[in-house]
Amino acid sequence: MTGEADPNEQGIVEEIIDARDRVLDRKVSVVIPAFNEAAHVAAQIRDVRGVMETTGWTYEIIVVDDGSTDGTAERAAEAGTGAIVLRHRRNRGYGAALKSGIKASRFDWILITDADGTYPCVAIPRLLAVAAGSDMVVGARTGDSVEIPFERRAAKTFLRLLASYLAGMKMPDLNSGLRLMRKDLVERYEHLLPSGFSFTTTISLAAACNDYQVEYVPIDYHARLGESKIRPRHAYDFTILILRTVVFFNPLKVFIPLGAVLALAGLAKFAYDVTLENLSESAVLALLGALIVWAVGLLADQNARIASQKR
Repeated sequence: MTGEADPNEQGIVEEIIDARDRVLDRKVSVVIPAFNEAAHVAAQIRDVRGVMETTGWTYEIIVVDDGSTDGTAERAAEAGTGAIVLRHRRNRGYGAALKSGIKASRFDWILITDADGTYPCVAIPRLLAVAAGSDMVVGARTGDSVEIPFERRAAKTFLRLLASYLAGMKMPDLNSGLRLMRKDLVERYEHLLPSGFSFTTTISLAAACNDYQVEYVPIDYHARLGESKIRPRHAYDFTILILRTVVFFNPLKVFIPLGAVLALAGLAKFAYDVTLENLSESAVLALLGALIVWAVGLLADQNARIASQKR
């Protein structure tokens, strides 16, 4: 034996197995958070059950009443579908309700939807159909019939474009409340998931920034039944959340452009100062600021990589 490879010998192809490639059973826990939805929750539960019965999946329905004062839990229990009804003693937030429902779930797939009738239950089978090979399937509100209030569209577009840039991938819908996801994905980032409306935004960014397989399925979006709980101030909260989450996972996406803006401003001021034969403090400060921002970004990136290796 000379140790040389035989050119006529056939090679062997071996698949690289990743822990996330584990095939999950066709069993899903449907989690429905509800806050003061007594008028609609029973109908939504019945619609979900009717659709799930056609899919061939084993399922359970978990309704989490988030401290309602209008009898939401009682209406859910009276729906006659065998749904599990959990109740928070006080209102803790949309994300907290989801986390309570997911913690109580029995299956490895989690499907979330709202109790207000905005997300069409008929879209659920399309999400389940592409579950294999995916870590998360999002019902993107880009269908033929999408009822999003006009005053929210500009903010939603801005947040979607910002998140897509920072995450490095196209995200047609950042915070859709109809999505299918692996339970272990939620559990891995549970410490980051907030108790408010930004739960879905955070899990979307966490999956996108960490190379999880995310599929987007176009769905319709109905006009809301009852009063919306989203307020204008939430747009600001979502912006801060996007920046904070991306800084946690991929800080250079934020610090490099920010430093570049300072550097360009400093160079422009320096060029202007040259024409006046007078170097100003503002040019020097801008250039030094750029260097500091880049240094902080590199340090944050190093910390993020170390943290990701420990998880």
